[in-house]
Amino acid sequence: MSDPHSKPKIRWHIIVFLAPAVLVYTAVMIYPLFNTLRLSLFSEVEQTRVFVGLQNFRTLFGDAVWSAQFWNALANNFWFFLIHMLVQNPIGIALAAILSHPKLRFASFYRSAIFIPTILSFVIVGFAWKLILSPIWGIAPGMLDAVGLKSLYAPWLGKEAYALTTLSLVSVWQFVGIPMMLIYAALLSIPDEILEAAEVEGITGFSAFWKIKLPLILPSIGIISILTFVANFNAFDLIYAAQGALAGPDFSTDILGTFMYRTFFGFQLQLGDPHMGSTIASVMFAIILIGVCLYLFGIQSRMRRYQF
Repeated sequence: MSDPHSKPKIRWHIIVFLAPAVLVYTAVMIYPLFNTLRLSLFSEVEQTRVFVGLQNFRTLFGDAVWSAQFWNALANNFWFFLIHMLVQNPIGIALAAILSHPKLRFASFYRSAIFIPTILSFVIVGFAWKLILSPIWGIAPGMLDAVGLKSLYAPWLGKEAYALTTLSLVSVWQFVGIPMMLIYAALLSIPDEILEAAEVEGITGFSAFWKIKLPLILPSIGIISILTFVANFNAFDLIYAAQGALAGPDFSTDILGTFMYRTFFGFQLQLGDPHMGSTIASVMFAIILIGVCLYLFGIQSRMRRYQF
């Protein structure tokens, strides 16, 4: 018998196997994060790095020029996220429900076709849609003209009122396959016994999805929602590829990612300021952290109580 008072043995093999992953994660994630937070507390004064505490944050929120750019980018980011939540995720859920129907033919082909844009490069997607929607050499005007709807065409990427919404819908087209596949997997994991019992009670078709399947996949929908939130508040590539660092026209597509990029690295006549750029990045991190915490300690706990 083992001695109950003996000290537990250290499992060195676990430490050995985890050490490389921990070192790599620390080098590429943890250290840059803390270094960014550290840089936001300093500033350059006569080419000398000086500790200024929270002064950079006061400048970002209190200075008229900085605050106007920040609140514009934040509002655009929320709109970008809202379109994904209200358009991308419901479409993904609907596609998953349709493709999970056992009588649907060529379901695997449809899944692959819808998911393919997800693996495309942001640069390819951005430039391709910029060419498609161009009023000069794009195919969108001709396609609308072919169905008698050319009057609806407008240079959507060139108008302040439509540019951000247009790019948001392009992003929805590219990434709708992710919520579709996650919900599809969740639907397939529902035990057949539950669905058969529902059929015995006369619950079939849309009623079965609404009353049986949807409550069971709520945790997956919650995960998709928080992943959408994190991804959209980290967004940068598509806006930069389609509209450039200035996020035109007139900063109407400017989001926190492009605002931080211009500030940190500089662009055209704007000189780069790593300290103010790090301040913006720190605020982005805080927004994402607050959103994730609200989900983990609020929404997810309620869904667990509802589920069980």
